[in-house]
Amino acid sequence: MHRVSSIFRRYPFQFWLMLMGLVISTTGTTMVWPFLTIYASEKLLLPLAAVTSLMTFNSVSGFVSSVIAGSLVDRFGRKGMMVIGLFGMAIVYLGYMPAREFWQFALLMLLSGSFNPLYRVGTDAIVADMIEPENRTQAYSLVRMGRNVGVALGPILGGLVLSRSYNIGFITASIALTLFGLLTIFFLKETLQRDPNRHHDSLRDQLRVISEALRNKAFSRMVGSFTLMEICATLMWVVLAVYIKQNYGIGEAQYSWIPTTNALMVIFLQVLITRLTHKHSPTRVMPVGAAFYAVAMLLVALSGNFWGFLLAMIIMTFGELITAPTAMAYVANLAPADQRGRYLGFFGLAWYVALSIGPMGAGFLSDNISIHAPWFAGAIVGVISVLSFLSLRRLETQSA
Repeated sequence: MHRVSSIFRRYPFQFWLMLMGLVISTTGTTMVWPFLTIYASEKLLLPLAAVTSLMTFNSVSGFVSSVIAGSLVDRFGRKGMMVIGLFGMAIVYLGYMPAREFWQFALLMLLSGSFNPLYRVGTDAIVADMIEPENRTQAYSLVRMGRNVGVALGPILGGLVLSRSYNIGFITASIALTLFGLLTIFFLKETLQRDPNRHHDSLRDQLRVISEALRNKAFSRMVGSFTLMEICATLMWVVLAVYIKQNYGIGEAQYSWIPTTNALMVIFLQVLITRLTHKHSPTRVMPVGAAFYAVAMLLVALSGNFWGFLLAMIIMTFGELITAPTAMAYVANLAPADQRGRYLGFFGLAWYVALSIGPMGAGFLSDNISIHAPWFAGAIVGVISVLSFLSLRRLETQSA
């Protein structure tokens, strides 16, 4: 009890308030997001490659938005960008209800990718602003744990509801995002320290900052390594649901336990794992985490039942528990204070680059080679990620 009390006192009230908003919004959105490829597949009646190509629209707009999101939250403030992102996403989820054509889904994916980085980068920047560097790894772990409370609840609720009506899920997601937006407007304080004499960057200045960030070998190597690992993650989060329903008859209700297991592990194990990994250099633990992703991909390729797929998610989640907060804190600590939003925003590109490669590549391999080919390819990418993280450690050793 004393330990719990000390954790609450370590972080400001605003941190816990934002955490509550994340739980609410994530519960609503994950009622639907893990099942979107199933929904699109059933509505459009297209091959897997065509359905997964929709994620490319999301990733392209997300890539562009992530490039500018950091600059926007550094220039106009964390709070305003979060509100725009949250309300924009709320409208997008309502838009899925009448969508029946491929172009409509593509447009909604474009908008979703545009709005999501605004509140994601805003949230990450607020955490970095509020929390001292030595506590950031633990703080990001708590943020992930809060998000995963929502991920634990959302898919289970979605599995029960969506088999009857997807519209209920879309409406719930929209309401949840709106609630977080209202909470942000009325209760969260702006954390950006504004300097009236500060020169606002032009687009050329913003591109210069990105170029400087990429010239930081440690940062660019981390982004590249993490992107490779995230390709494996996109297969699990985007492709697995439709893969196991089409090939093994595992529907929404049963599949929902796979993402929920991931979330429950984060909730109950993240703080413990972070406490263990925090004792070691980030570049020492990241290759270990990436190895779990590679093993998970191989297990999916070799499995043919629900329990095999569930075990693969458990293995991948151990990798996620090790790498996610460690990488975020590593990047936040590398960045200059006044450019932290840009660095975090650019680091967020890893997911969108992976999202543009993983699902589309999986669809192509599945339709043209074998239904198991995407997972063997994912295992190879996971191994390459391990080697890339090891090269980052060598770089750190040489610079020491």
